[in-house]
Amino acid sequence: MGGASRWWLHHALESLNESLGGRLNIFSGEPHKILVDLARTSSAQAIYWNRCYEPWRIARDGQIKTALKSADIEVQSFNGSLLWEPWQVLKKDQSPYKVFTPYYRRGCLSNVPPRKPLSEPKEIQCRPVSDESLSLDALNLLPKIKWDTGLEDCWKISEAAAQDRLDDFVMTELEEYREGRNFPNKCNVSRLSPYLHFGQISPNTAWHRAADVAAIISNEDSLDTFLSELGWREFSYYLLYHFPQLPTKNLQTRFDVFPWASNTEQDLKAWQQGKTGYPLVDAGMRELYATGYMHNRVRMVVGSFLVKNLLIHWHRGEEWFWDCLVDADLASNSASWQWIAGCGADAAPFFRIFNPITQSEKFDKQGEYIRRHVPELANLPDKYIHAPWLAPAEILTVAGVKIGANYPAPVVDIKESRERALEAFKLTKISS
Repeated sequence: MGGASRWWLHHALESLNESLGGRLNIFSGEPHKILVDLARTSSAQAIYWNRCYEPWRIARDGQIKTALKSADIEVQSFNGSLLWEPWQVLKKDQSPYKVFTPYYRRGCLSNVPPRKPLSEPKEIQCRPVSDESLSLDALNLLPKIKWDTGLEDCWKISEAAAQDRLDDFVMTELEEYREGRNFPNKCNVSRLSPYLHFGQISPNTAWHRAADVAAIISNEDSLDTFLSELGWREFSYYLLYHFPQLPTKNLQTRFDVFPWASNTEQDLKAWQQGKTGYPLVDAGMRELYATGYMHNRVRMVVGSFLVKNLLIHWHRGEEWFWDCLVDADLASNSASWQWIAGCGADAAPFFRIFNPITQSEKFDKQGEYIRRHVPELANLPDKYIHAPWLAPAEILTVAGVKIGANYPAPVVDIKESRERALEAFKLTKISS
């Protein structure tokens, strides 16, 4: 796991332990050996768990099942993290979908409806804490260098907090979700993704809670859009299950010949640190590092900028997000980076290159999001905050902005880099 995910997991386990009255057992070692031993020492006749879908976890769970069955222990696994199992949604010829809309509209919505969530058990019998159980601190999940202060200020990590966040969203923010979700300065996104990833809330709960408020909201399009976003999460897991090479290989193999730029470390570092000279890109990257999260509209902008304007391989972006996101999810992270790079299933056309200036002018017109995360530009007028290098010298002076000194000049020219990207893309057409 990346650093931000490890931080979240520590606090999630801490909360879980509290809810269990301090009776959480933690073991380290070979899972199949540990579970067989636990079953024997507790006289358990069966072991149940919820399925995971990452390739290495599927392999691990297969090994566990084999070991447990050999020990005459009943094994059952269940779907606790998806609305539909990946093998339940197939085309008529039994092959997997590769395009989202028919997958979701035809494959999912015409399938069995997502099950309603079960209520919380009234009582859970826990075995005593074993002498062999590790302490939570022994997992060494928290960072050695104190970089997580900003994260602590942004998140409450518990199942109760997940329920509260969902309630706030569906009651006060869902109404304007369809349009509001495009504006990074507005509170119209659910911010449920880390809770979903770590199992502190289920997509079934989110789906049915949102559907239940349909009668009291007037904007049905917002509800449909939110449910389809849960569908996109499903689609990412679906792709990972059917195409386990998703995290490492282009799903569209013609992109294997794409001429990524070389000697890009300086540009990559500028992107990672939010010092590209493009305010919306820099605001997004700084939000990511400070909070472990980035607004989805801005994720598309910074991703496009990396792979298309800087011609840096999507793997480098995926790696950075994996380390910095509290909602880092192998399926969603891989599928989303392949989508923005144009090489995945149902990917954005490569020629769709997000212009960070026009995106900023359209979705952060008054520069509120930029001012929040790039404070050195806070005193610039709205007119110039989207492209400060174009501001007259006297405007920059009054605002206290020195291009190339306290705020960087653009690392690339938007127009020239766009043309360079389109020329590079032509090679993939030849190879196909």
